[in-house]
Amino acid sequence: MRLLLIEDTPDLAEAVLRYLRGAGHAVDHAATVDAAEAAWAVADYACVVLDLGLPDGSGLALLRARRGTGDRTPVIIATARDQISDRIAGLDAGADDYVVKPFDLDELAARIRARARRGQGEASPLVDLGDVQVDRARARVFRGGDEVRLTSREWSVLDALLGARGRVVSKAGLEEALYAFDSEIEGNAVEVYISRLRQKLGAPVIETRRGLGYLVP
Repeated sequence: MRLLLIEDTPDLAEAVLRYLRGAGHAVDHAATVDAAEAAWAVADYACVVLDLGLPDGSGLALLRARRGTGDRTPVIIATARDQISDRIAGLDAGADDYVVKPFDLDELAARIRARARRGQGEASPLVDLGDVQVDRARARVFRGGDEVRLTSREWSVLDALLGARGRVVSKAGLEEALYAFDSEIEGNAVEVYISRLRQKLGAPVIETRRGLGYLVP
């Protein structure tokens, strides 16, 4: 998934980025309101993790502004503010979830997956593709009852296609799921990962629409 982390504490940001990127997500990082606004305006994120106290403004004001434009991106507030009034203010401003620092990284990742699925209209993490079953919550795939091992990049491509199941996802859209702003995009990476997924899961799982992109029917 393509994620946006808005956090100004360097050590915490680095830990979260390392964890989420290690799980196969493409994660952009913004340490200020200005940087967050610039990233959020041009990228399509599956979920945003938002700190409230930023050096150049309020994360809450940023959230209200985005919701005011009609933006429905799932947002998880991650902050040290633990008062009930702070939680209420965050949820009323349009947040989908609220976690208090220090938080467990496994729990944060699980909340991100859950909110992203709901944002895509899917509450259940289980996907049945005939001979192939996918557990999106645990990033596990089975074919004929046997587990299929995927690399983090292969999983990112499959998860992006499942999130748009029945709709064509362009090559550029899949690249967004694979690469953050500061990553170098390999020209044929999408084709390589699609080919590997078809070898592991069976060719019918992913269809090609020439000139348009790919889809999971």
